[in-house]
Amino acid sequence: MLNRKQKFGRSGEDLAAQFLMKNGYQIVCRNYRTKFGEIDIIAKNGDSIVFIEVKSRRTSTFGHPKYAITADKQERISKAALYYLKMTGQNHIRARFDVVAISERNQKTDVEIIQNAFELAYK
Repeated sequence: MLNRKQKFGRSGEDLAAQFLMKNGYQIVCRNYRTKFGEIDIIAKNGDSIVFIEVKSRRTSTFGHPKYAITADKQERISKAALYYLKMTGQNHIRARFDVVAISERNQKTDVEIIQNAFELAYK
């Protein structure tokens, strides 16, 4: 059973997936989990595989959601993405990292896609 925070996160990911499809993305996988970390959404956009992190905020108290992806989170997503590409034999495919930022203000929901939000990051 999901708690309130998990339900909010899940609804944000659902909204993000719908928004991405309306903008030409084809959803390949959701909540891809590896020992390195999780990728919220994996999609195709044009000739690229896109690894997408979804960030949702109810308030602006902690800033805009697009700024909430730390260097550590980028590293975990990068390692999970490399693992996905290796396991699916797609090392030769162009890939990028996008962020879908969802924020609620005055009972209005804003959804923004930030393409190429960060570069491959790993140590």
